[in-house]
Amino acid sequence: MRYNGGILSVVLAGHPKLKNDLHRPALEEIGARNSVFMMEGIKGHQQEYIRWLLNECSHDEYQPEDLLTAEAITVLAEQLTTPLQVEHYLELACEEAYKAGQKPIGAEIIQTVLAAGLNDLEPHLTRHGYNAKVLAEILNVRTAEVSSFLHGQLPTGRS
Repeated sequence: MRYNGGILSVVLAGHPKLKNDLHRPALEEIGARNSVFMMEGIKGHQQEYIRWLLNECSHDEYQPEDLLTAEAITVLAEQLTTPLQVEHYLELACEEAYKAGQKPIGAEIIQTVLAAGLNDLEPHLTRHGYNAKVLAEILNVRTAEVSSFLHGQLPTGRS
């Protein structure tokens, strides 16, 4: 927060959902007076991030391809969008590869540790702050209906 000659400036940092909340009618007074700056993180640079992370976390004599095959790096980069996801699934892959005695880690190990439905609609919405409860509130429906919709179980006439 900064006070500058009668003008109070506030910086809000938050989840991507914050941008949408500020533009809802209930927050019109605040939303009309804000500027949004999006920080995209590693989006579009996942392979570079994975290689950098492997370089930083290994001894100098190792190259990223000594630890993961190029195909494994590609699969991770195509499926994951955040540093947290990359680090989580790299850890799981290392554990599985150790159990299997596989080095370097191949794409098949990566495929086995990636969560089924990782990029489906529900996890995607949840990563952006829109779980079933929040969506139900926005849409003015019951949470059970939103959950049914997200799982493809909502009656046809209701969707």
